Amino acid sequence: MSEKKQIRAIKGVRDILPPESALWNRVEQTAHAVFATYGFGDIRLPIFEQTELFARSIGAETDVVSKEMYSFEDYEASDLVQFRNAILFWKDLPDAPGGAYGRFLPFGQQVLSFDAQANKAFEDGAIPRTPENKSMLTTLYGEAGAFSEGVQSRGDRENRQLVDALKEKLRQIRFGDALSLRPEATASVCRAYIEHGMHTLPQPVKLYYMGPMFRRERPQKGRYRQFYQIGAEVLGQSDAPAIDAELIEMLVAFFDRAGLTGTTLYVNSIGCKDCRAKYVELLRAELRKVQDKLGVDSQRRIETNPLRVLDSKIPDEQAIIEKLPRIADHLCDACRAHFAALQEQLKLRGIAYEINWRLVRGLDYYMRTTFEITAPGLGSQNAVCGGGRYDGLVELLGGPPTKGIGFAIGTDRLVLSLQESGKGDARQSLDAFIAWMGAASYPTALKLARRLRGEGFAVELPAEEMKFKKSLGLADKLGARYAVIIGEDEVASGQFTLKRLADAEQKKLNETELIEALKTR
Repeated sequence: MSEKKQIRAIKGVRDILPPESALWNRVEQTAHAVFATYGFGDIRLPIFEQTELFARSIGAETDVVSKEMYSFEDYEASDLVQFRNAILFWKDLPDAPGGAYGRFLPFGQQVLSFDAQANKAFEDGAIPRTPENKSMLTTLYGEAGAFSEGVQSRGDRENRQLVDALKEKLRQIRFGDALSLRPEATASVCRAYIEHGMHTLPQPVKLYYMGPMFRRERPQKGRYRQFYQIGAEVLGQSDAPAIDAELIEMLVAFFDRAGLTGTTLYVNSIGCKDCRAKYVELLRAELRKVQDKLGVDSQRRIETNPLRVLDSKIPDEQAIIEKLPRIADHLCDACRAHFAALQEQLKLRGIAYEINWRLVRGLDYYMRTTFEITAPGLGSQNAVCGGGRYDGLVELLGGPPTKGIGFAIGTDRLVLSLQESGKGDARQSLDAFIAWMGAASYPTALKLARRLRGEGFAVELPAEEMKFKKSLGLADKLGARYAVIIGEDEVASGQFTLKRLADAEQKKLNETELIEALKTR
């Protein structure tokens, strides 16, 4: 038999194993506890959505949508799909009778036949009735007809080029919904807010989520293609700076409770749709003057998303960026007042912060307040959380006019920072290891294990009898605090031997006394 190839995890994703997963649980449980004290409710979101949701909210020209999303077409395997796929696999036969006419004409006829069937499916609603599908079907009909009529007048090379061009158009016919694995969750929260009429609830609506997101990025320290986020959103009718400040306060409280130290909070304002738009055009004009001194990515972003140039970490670009216009100097009066009030609210809460004029956020829906928290142990990409205000996003997605602000924590980065700072003790806590000896003691050991677990203790009960020394050795390896020794004498007397593994101190206790002793940490 041939050797079977080992299947490994895909590049950019990973397994989170015990005992590290215990740290993840602690972080997530801390988020549940802290966010609840601020009146936030847990929302569970789908892992994939319509691609259009992210294209409309994040921006079709952003790197996330144009390069990084995992997208696919959701359709059932129909005869029409199989017909299309068969055409895509078509190859001309050099020895077909009739020369070029006999070799290439069947392809054109198949495309025309497919086009006729697809048009009927389009009219019946069996395939999406989108402008793109209608346009492509019309194009296919015209180009397939012209291809068939001119087969004999063209050489093989030109015919093959036209075959490839028609195949490419066939690939663009959509048979189902375009779906994407979520690259972020704010758009999904807004979609749920609209879909379930949450604007009728007492305002503001406070929601939080946690779970995996997906982006096709180059894997690096703390960054994966399947990564995890903990996030929160506030949606309602008010954009009061106190809302922004309280959200940041909750975030700081969470990091403090999770044990993350050495953090720095950065804040900025990127203005509203009016003053921001004017600043973007000014920034674009200034960038065009120096574009020959910028890298390829920054040159591309001048036209697509000039604010992203300010995020550049390329050393040679830093001196150029420092001389660019600053958004703070171009805010309208209302945005300037909002930012000043936010700073007063942060001071009122005793929250230290720094203003970072380059903190602009890369997504189209952000406006006014933006913020970021960095943490040690993450290298140059040291942001562990980012967020900001996005008034108008709900309206953009078809909902009522709504104000919104939120943040997303990179859970992978948070856990890494905790580990790097020595605050990431991920050992699983085992309260008691029950070392039973003799078949007659097993029922008593089983009963005791169930009682202790019912009291909330973590208990390990070996499924098979072990020698005493081996039992204690395993208990120590598992990190148990105590070993509960049960033999014939213990069963007869109703007194269990409780041994503290840290110093080998042991004593005889009845069941009630044993439970009380285990409660003592």
